[in-house]
Amino acid sequence: MTQNTIEFNQQLLDFLSESPTPFHAVRAMSSRLEAKGFSRLLESESWSLTPGERYYFCRNDSSIIAFVYGSQPLAEEGIRMVGAHTDSPCLKVKPQPEMVKQGYFQLGVETYGGVLLHPWFDRDLSIAGRVTYRTRQGTVASRLLDFIRPVAVIPSLAIHLNREANQNGAVNAQQDIPPVLMQVDGSDKPDFRELLGKVLTEDGVENLDSVLDYELSFYDTQEPALVGLKEDFIASARLDNLLSCFIGLQGLLEADGTQSALLVCNDHEEVGSRSACGAQGPMLEDFLTRLLPDSETRLRCLTQSLMISADNAHGIHPNYSDRHDSNHGPILNKGPVIKINANQSYATNSETSSAFRHWCEQANVPVQAFVVRTDMACGSTIGPITAAEVGVRTLDVGVPTFAMHSIRELAGVEDAQGLYRVLGHFFSSSATFLETPR
Repeated sequence: MTQNTIEFNQQLLDFLSESPTPFHAVRAMSSRLEAKGFSRLLESESWSLTPGERYYFCRNDSSIIAFVYGSQPLAEEGIRMVGAHTDSPCLKVKPQPEMVKQGYFQLGVETYGGVLLHPWFDRDLSIAGRVTYRTRQGTVASRLLDFIRPVAVIPSLAIHLNREANQNGAVNAQQDIPPVLMQVDGSDKPDFRELLGKVLTEDGVENLDSVLDYELSFYDTQEPALVGLKEDFIASARLDNLLSCFIGLQGLLEADGTQSALLVCNDHEEVGSRSACGAQGPMLEDFLTRLLPDSETRLRCLTQSLMISADNAHGIHPNYSDRHDSNHGPILNKGPVIKINANQSYATNSETSSAFRHWCEQANVPVQAFVVRTDMACGSTIGPITAAEVGVRTLDVGVPTFAMHSIRELAGVEDAQGLYRVLGHFFSSSATFLETPR
């Protein structure tokens, strides 16, 4: 690895550590944007955006749009956009979660997204997210919370009590995965909201009356790391898709300001994107409408624009290579992947994929392609959703990854920095752009 790659990956590991939930990821991105001179916009206020300036705004504390207002006319040069998502499959705490069995205090959980459940067993788990509470003055406020230290575990059943575990290891999401937090005496049943109130008070909330509700998730406390004899790989939770959020953010922070550039990172992709802050909601369209109130100017701008949807791709697994089309098996550390699907699960077409290949050549970054086996179902991304909602040309790309949707995923150390170089080139005025559609 070059020194630049080492430094880039260390910054990525730091970002992943700061971001156990979408709320924390957006806070971490906001702080980096403000450090580089981006001004925060509030949706409740009137906007007056000026060319040459940099802006960002958040919705629901879990989705974010950042915008570099370039000097080129929007209707003639368009906006170069990158999209990703802030959420990852996980275990979310239920509203009435308290359970006491055999003297053990547990919390009921709900699976969020397509969770790969087996890896959650026997991990050191903590809890993080957003808590909403009533103040002693009678107002309602919210605060991000992170226990940080391990506070729970989901113990496996010993193989002596389930001799078929390695042959038939089905997991019942209702019965098998409530985490254990502590032992309690007799009929004692702790109140989880009271517990949260104590943690918030210890964390500096002085006027708390009572916790009203929360959006909290369990997460693995093992730190992200470079692994392998040659440190070829990045191992971490939430690589899908905080890795793409970080890559897009770093590319935007380095944009030269000539060309208008935008990063949108939506929540709720893992559950269909149907929310006010999801890609199927109006967040991006609302921003574009406020930026360009005149509908004809806005449509002219979108005709000149392009969205790169960045979401991880399935690297070909050496133990399961038969799960891939033999001509389309992306290899870790061999470059970003263009994702293609004839049935529009990905938004790539021949023009947008060709443009991306061209930019990879200009940035001296290798590129690969992924098509799912014809006899297997294909996942999807915010790409087709954004293309349909906004009407912007779009392509889907991503970094090849192992163990997607596991509690700990694996990517290559060269690929994140490679995709960053391509997106940085895409955001710059030097990138040769697509001709205007005829």
